[in-house]
Amino acid sequence: MSLTSQSAVVRRLIVRPGPAPQSTAPVVASTTAVSAVLRAFGRSPEDLPARTVVLIGAAAVDPGLGAEHEGFAVRTTATPGLALRRAHHELHDGTADLALVAGFGEPDAQTITVYAVKRAAEAVADADSVLGVLDVTDPHTPDSAPPLRPLAQNPRGTDPDRHRLILWSGRTTDDEVRVRGELLPMLNGLHREAYPALPTAVPCGTPPGPVRGAAVAVSALAAPTVHRTRAVEVTRPRPVALLFPGQGSQHAGMAAGLYRREPVFTAAVDAVLSHMGEEGARVRADWLDPRHAAIDIDDVRRAQPLLFAIDYALGRMILSWGVRPVAFLGHSAGELVAAVFAGVVGLRDAVAMVRARVREAVKVPAGGMLAVAASEEQLRPYLVDGVGIAAVNANQQVMLAGASGPLTAVADRLRADRLTVVTVPATSPFHSPAMAPASDAIEADYRDIRFREPRSALYSGYTGGLMSPDDALSPRFWARQITDTVFFRNALDELLAADDVLLVEAGPRQTLTAFARRHRSVRLGAGAVSPLLPARTGTPEADRQSVLTAAARIWTEGHDLNLNAVARLWTWSEENTSEDRVTAAASRIPAGALGA
Repeated sequence: MSLTSQSAVVRRLIVRPGPAPQSTAPVVASTTAVSAVLRAFGRSPEDLPARTVVLIGAAAVDPGLGAEHEGFAVRTTATPGLALRRAHHELHDGTADLALVAGFGEPDAQTITVYAVKRAAEAVADADSVLGVLDVTDPHTPDSAPPLRPLAQNPRGTDPDRHRLILWSGRTTDDEVRVRGELLPMLNGLHREAYPALPTAVPCGTPPGPVRGAAVAVSALAAPTVHRTRAVEVTRPRPVALLFPGQGSQHAGMAAGLYRREPVFTAAVDAVLSHMGEEGARVRADWLDPRHAAIDIDDVRRAQPLLFAIDYALGRMILSWGVRPVAFLGHSAGELVAAVFAGVVGLRDAVAMVRARVREAVKVPAGGMLAVAASEEQLRPYLVDGVGIAAVNANQQVMLAGASGPLTAVADRLRADRLTVVTVPATSPFHSPAMAPASDAIEADYRDIRFREPRSALYSGYTGGLMSPDDALSPRFWARQITDTVFFRNALDELLAADDVLLVEAGPRQTLTAFARRHRSVRLGAGAVSPLLPARTGTPEADRQSVLTAAARIWTEGHDLNLNAVARLWTWSEENTSEDRVTAAASRIPAGALGA
């Protein structure tokens, strides 16, 4: 049984709604008690997912308690066990993204045990502390609490020939020289089999100093790599902003070297694809075995769903390192990924939006996109019916899109006038008037999506600045994205004008990295940019090496990392284990026996 079909308990807390009464009668499920449940974990209800459901297991329910409270659905069952089982089913049938299960009368008559339950793949992707997974197949009576089983999510894969990260620091320049001097003999004398187990950062057990070094190497090259690496003195770390690329950045096998070799990335990809049903399995198969793919990667049916999954999984992996981005900016379809991280839309709903785009895009006659080394003004005379300006990415980098025939004619004219033209890998004319019928169709679908105002700084390529609450909440705004021009240059201008940041591109091919490197702020050294993945198709090891290099860049920028999370890139592997990450032979633990 795969992780995507499991439900995980990520928090457990005992609450007492109000002062303890003199009576020993069981606490009653009332509006006051439900309010206490919604705030049990110290979060405002506004911070909970839009599709949060409160499931009550109680013998006594106040008749005044309705089916909704503070904007969240409330459902009642007779026992806590029934409530936990119902939580599992609602999470997996798409009704809820988070279930707060309230066991009234647990562990005593005057208290409530509150469980936060999520789909297990998303819990791992969110780097939650999983207390256990619900075993709803347990043959006990249906109203009993399903046992919790441990989540076996850390298989070992300590291959000494894999790249790993070595971090070190000092309080001063001299101290860094001393630390490096102690590290080098250790690396020279270390047996290669012990290399993966070497601590990620030295010195151990002390806060990192402001003079930092980082190296990415295999065991045989570790010592010379560390020796020639220049340390960096940190003053004020630039905050991190994440960039998410869209269609045109995809390539066969992108990021496949991370799948089943990094747990958060793996779980996040699985979580996205699980929301696509049977089509998700086909997308995964074509991704992992591109030579036998049923549908080409540049086809919208593969490019957009897979790009969304990869971008989202890379973003989740960075957050698991302890990095807290201050802003998000996506290009084209990448804006929807950015919206998930900014809290505008939940993952399941975002995947439904991608699928709606794909479903309607394939109904539009075939078209394509061109990247032209020219300004927007230079290209306007070349525009004809059916061809429009799709994106303004940089001062001399503009994309055109349109139906195949007119676009080919425009490309011929541009080349005849000695302009540099590159065909973008796309089979649909996104960001052109040709997509209008698709936009109208998906707007109707988007009216059922629960949008929220951004909780983080979210820059939009469609407005060229911070996304407003009105735009974030508008189904029309999101539907028009497949027809409207992307003003990535303007949005990047606004982001870099707000602060000097370290931009990290969470996606394949380094397309946005190339645009950012042309920006005046980055050229002058005020801002900086670092890609996560290689610029082109390579080996699986090249994917991991590139990600480690980005982690090294974030460290030397002055950000402290969750070293255990980063180390999983060379100590974790699922390749030789069952797809089921739940240990079937693990001893059963009663749900009420677990601590928070």
